[in-house]
Amino acid sequence: MSQQTAIYNGRPTDNGDDTRTDAEIQVYDFLDKIGVTYTTLRHQAAFTMEECERVREAIGAPVFKNLFLTNKQQTQFYLLMIPAGKPFKTKYLSSQLGCARLSFASSDAMMDLLHISPGAVSPMGLIHDKDHRVRLIIDKDLADTGTYACHPCVNTASIAMSLQDLLEKIIPATGHTYTWVDLPSE
Repeated sequence: MSQQTAIYNGRPTDNGDDTRTDAEIQVYDFLDKIGVTYTTLRHQAAFTMEECERVREAIGAPVFKNLFLTNKQQTQFYLLMIPAGKPFKTKYLSSQLGCARLSFASSDAMMDLLHISPGAVSPMGLIHDKDHRVRLIIDKDLADTGTYACHPCVNTASIAMSLQDLLEKIIPATGHTYTWVDLPSE
């Protein structure tokens, strides 16, 4: 990471609110309101899993792969969390969910439903899905994770928190639920 990185306990306090998006600020407001403890790392934009690996090293928490998916009709939307190095094959997920084969959702749907652009997909976007159109799916290989990191709706910051807080505080506070799946490693 470059010299432009900075770590904060909780929301960034560098008076950079004029450079933050409303969606990012709403994530910090939401986490503070429901009493979640988190650390924020401000960094250069991270678009790839390789760049996220540098985030992991800087913040000391694994970064998961977050995929925004939809059915062919674009009537069902899914946010899948899987280990960073695990390959994704849609046929296994589709069969476990009992739906037709899934594909990546459009950036327009991503922005409309989660207020997120490609490269910043995160379960934090669920705070913006007021109509609960997105279903959170989590690979069982993540079940024993303690602390992990994700983007707060932008890819120029990452927040580290406990997976337990995500599952027991954040997701219920958004009105969403989640489903565990068992995706093969090969």
